[in-house]
Amino acid sequence: MIGSAAGPRLQFSCGYTVLTFHLEPDELARTRFACSVLHETIASLRAVADPAAYAMHLPWLRETTPRIAGMDLALLRALVPAEGYVPDFVMPPPDSPMPDLEAELDRVEAAPPDQVRIELAEAFPAGLPPVVRALADDPPATLRVLRAQLAAYFAAALADHWPALRALLQADIAYRARRLAEGGARALFADLHPAVRLRDGGRLDVATRYHAPTALDGRGLLLMPSVFAWPSIYAVTDAPWQPTLIYAARGVATSWEPTSDPGPEALARVLGRTRAGLLQALDVPRTGRALADALGITPSAVSQHVGALRDAGLVRTYRDGRHVMSCRTALGDGLLAGATPVQAARSAAARDPR
Repeated sequence: MIGSAAGPRLQFSCGYTVLTFHLEPDELARTRFACSVLHETIASLRAVADPAAYAMHLPWLRETTPRIAGMDLALLRALVPAEGYVPDFVMPPPDSPMPDLEAELDRVEAAPPDQVRIELAEAFPAGLPPVVRALADDPPATLRVLRAQLAAYFAAALADHWPALRALLQADIAYRARRLAEGGARALFADLHPAVRLRDGGRLDVATRYHAPTALDGRGLLLMPSVFAWPSIYAVTDAPWQPTLIYAARGVATSWEPTSDPGPEALARVLGRTRAGLLQALDVPRTGRALADALGITPSAVSQHVGALRDAGLVRTYRDGRHVMSCRTALGDGLLAGATPVQAARSAAARDPR
């Protein structure tokens, strides 16, 4: 993984090089989104290694640090420095929109030995530390150790939080999909990250402190929101992995706010409880039947409330085959921001516990 040191005020200026992806029409057609529980697990370790750089996550760090204090994570910590290169076999880009942790760990354990050795040599150019040397000598056996450490760390550090974090990531993808539908690729990338610019001709520039080849070669670009990426943006560029941009999801600043926040109740007092609940349920586009089932009301009532929200500019509707879909507009997102994005995410997670 190639990571930039990009913060929110990053400029395309001296000291930075530029990774360029050429999003020809065929490449843009293959571009996709995904969420990765494995990436969040790995990225959270950077916060553990350097809490001062991740002040946003201090509530989580205070809770988690005592939990993992006595765990044997030596191999995992050696492979995940506080900054810089992390071997891609440790967290390969997901091959489906939202794989579960076991599926992602299967891919870690199945990493080709030759690829493991190539990436270890890149990660440790001055020589392998003793804790990593076994991984080069016997990749299959040591990858099983790595898998066990990843699973144990996730259970201690993130398992309780994952439903809410996953819903926040899903909400970001829904927002990006609406941006793409409403304004094309230029709107999609306009607010992805300050280090990202889409230029004329489909040239996507990413300012970074690292240089790497960036040919898409017909694979398209994978876009992956992350809770723990802020303030940086990361790129996966090395074969055989799909080229990937990992960026901070919208709403990460509220990730660890207490669940007792009164925002949703205040919203209900303004809109009415049913319309407030409907607006929150539209983190992803839904049919009228799905909304009726989620809120426990009739489809005709849903139609009436959706019409009122649409007239107010908070919701838009469109036809997808035989179904009429509803989704929030940017104005609806902004209104919900007063109830904090993470509250809406937690509400969605409670309705969908997968």
